[in-house]
Amino acid sequence: MAHIIEIKDFNAPELDVYARLSEKQLLNRDNPAEAMFIAESPKVIERALHAGYEPVSLLVETKHIETQAKDILARCGDVPVFTAPFDVLTQLTGFQLTRGMLCAMRRRSLSSVEEVCRGKHRIAVLEDVVNPTNVGAIFRSAAALGMDAVLLTPNCSNPLYRRSIRVSMGTVFQIPWTFLPENGIQTLHALGFQTAAMALTEDSVSIEDQRLAAEEKLAIFLGTEGDGLAASTIADCDYTVRIPMAHGVDSLNVAAASAVAFWQLRARQKG
Repeated sequence: MAHIIEIKDFNAPELDVYARLSEKQLLNRDNPAEAMFIAESPKVIERALHAGYEPVSLLVETKHIETQAKDILARCGDVPVFTAPFDVLTQLTGFQLTRGMLCAMRRRSLSSVEEVCRGKHRIAVLEDVVNPTNVGAIFRSAAALGMDAVLLTPNCSNPLYRRSIRVSMGTVFQIPWTFLPENGIQTLHALGFQTAAMALTEDSVSIEDQRLAAEEKLAIFLGTEGDGLAASTIADCDYTVRIPMAHGVDSLNVAAASAVAFWQLRARQKG
């Protein structure tokens, strides 16, 4: 049974987690057991619940309690459900984008690279992608276009930042991911992956090169906006791969490039 609590004051402390805590405070590196994230909209919250994430509380527009929020609230047990009319909740930046629902949820401890990559054939590796919008868009493309997992270097924006979750449409809960240690390429080689650096260099091969499609296990590296992959990463990868461009365009945004790369390099069924 949901525990409904009406909020009449935007400054109520119960709204702190939704309105006043920064992403850094939610991440809570000093006390990971208390770390949280915010899921927005019914579809995204449903995907997080389906993935086994634990709800801490919900914030729901009053009129949705008995309509679109009803089934979700039934899945959340007796966690607090804070509710308020729309004119109170619109004081929350971006509330209009949430479809009337927010959910604070516990983060989980991350799996190891070995666990995430076990049995996988195509993985995406993000190096220092710091824009949460791009991270979310890449996850959405990875989930839709045949990637089995995503690995991120420690300097990447966290996939459970609010904007990343929103842009990904909750696919961050559907595709396995974790952070890659400094010796990441060596780790992937030890796990049997060939590595492909997406970069514009003189010795790069076309993304249509048949050798890439033929690889049983392939890790596709994508670099940060602007600077791209580090030179050392490119040097250590087995392939350097380019997307052919027309009309003098020199590159694509990393999220757009990821969609092209994932589709072209996805694992094909043999025979």
